[in-house]
Amino acid sequence: MSDKIFDLITIGESLVEFSTNQKLGNAECLHKYYGGDTLVTAISASRLNSKVGFITALGNDPFKDFMLSGWKNEGLNLDHLKLVDGKNGLYMVSREENAEKEFIYYRNKIAPAKISIEDIDENYIKNSKIIYASGITQSLSLSAREAVKKAFTVAKENGILTAYDPNYSSLISSKEDAREYFDEIIELTDILFMSSKYDTKSIFEIESLENIMKRITDFGVQVVVIKSSADKGYFINNNQRNTIFVPFYTENVVDTTSSGDAFNGAFLHAIANSYSAAESAKIASIAAGLQAQGIGAVKSIPYYDEVYKIYKSEE
Repeated sequence: MSDKIFDLITIGESLVEFSTNQKLGNAECLHKYYGGDTLVTAISASRLNSKVGFITALGNDPFKDFMLSGWKNEGLNLDHLKLVDGKNGLYMVSREENAEKEFIYYRNKIAPAKISIEDIDENYIKNSKIIYASGITQSLSLSAREAVKKAFTVAKENGILTAYDPNYSSLISSKEDAREYFDEIIELTDILFMSSKYDTKSIFEIESLENIMKRITDFGVQVVVIKSSADKGYFINNNQRNTIFVPFYTENVVDTTSSGDAFNGAFLHAIANSYSAAESAKIASIAAGLQAQGIGAVKSIPYYDEVYKIYKSEE
């Protein structure tokens, strides 16, 4: 895989982010940035010095240039970004100290829903070590679902790793839809990320970690990562070997918005650079832990030097 141009290509939506550490109803000022699960995964890997491509559709609204310039500054390859007429989605997030997080989506009929199989260039896919998408990508539209399936099919036919996270949220899709998305893509998936709080309970309705792992590995998935907020860490099963546990890096959590997506990006960066699944989880736990110490999805994602300084000190 060393001759590949990209460590990772992600497919998905881009959203404008407005964040605050006050209640949304009381805040006089909201900080503008951008987010979206697969975009956060892409930037997380890129900040760790991976070469990353991002496939999306971007609307020509007033936020277009802000997002484009930001992604270019992050070093993302945007050769297969499609500019379309329409609006970009947005979300608002509030993490007031000692209060429940507030989260609001505005993502109906947004530009990324126009992602389609025409955006999946086979040669582009073949030039990456890993292709990544999520259930949120699939939820955008039928054409986006078709694009994800085509990308994963091309990847599998060419010996390229595929990675998937259902990323279930009741704000975005029903449990029935989430199961349908999962069933459609799981047999094409090599690396699977799931949340024990949301994904496994919603898709499988199974509580036992052992039974969940068996169910997933029966699909032929090579690496399974279960993120557990209750256990404050990650359970990793590699090729049906014994499951190992990697603790969450930090106790000093400020905002967990997209920390799971940041974990995914760091994990896939490490896998693409020949780290084992266990080593990749440790690197990713550090990256996600540092990200969760700030507010918002992208602003607090750490860079290579910060993550690897900690990782090497704990080896």
